[in-house]
Amino acid sequence: MDSTFFLYLGRHTLETALLLVAPVLVICMMVGIVMTLLQAVTSIRDMTLTIIPKLLAMGFVLLVFGNWMLSVMIKFTTEVFGYIQNTGH
Repeated sequence: MDSTFFLYLGRHTLETALLLVAPVLVICMMVGIVMTLLQAVTSIRDMTLTIIPKLLAMGFVLLVFGNWMLSVMIKFTTEVFGYIQNTGH
C-alpha cells in the first residue's frame, strides 16, 4: 500500500460523503430560504419557526432518498472491505 492508495481512498470517502449529504443539505437550504423570506414578509421573528419545517423536509428527503443513500453506503463499504481483504494475508 502506497500513499496514492490512501489519497484515492480519502478522496473517494469525501466524494461519497458529499454525495450522500447533498440532497439533505440542498432541501434544508431551500426550506430555510423560503422560511426566512416568509419571516421577512410577515415580520415574525421567532427562531424556532424555521426548525420544524427543516426537520419535516429532512425527514421527507430521507424517506425519498434513503434507499439510494443506503445502496451507495453499502457499495462504498463493500469496496473498502474488498481492498482490506485483498491487502490481508
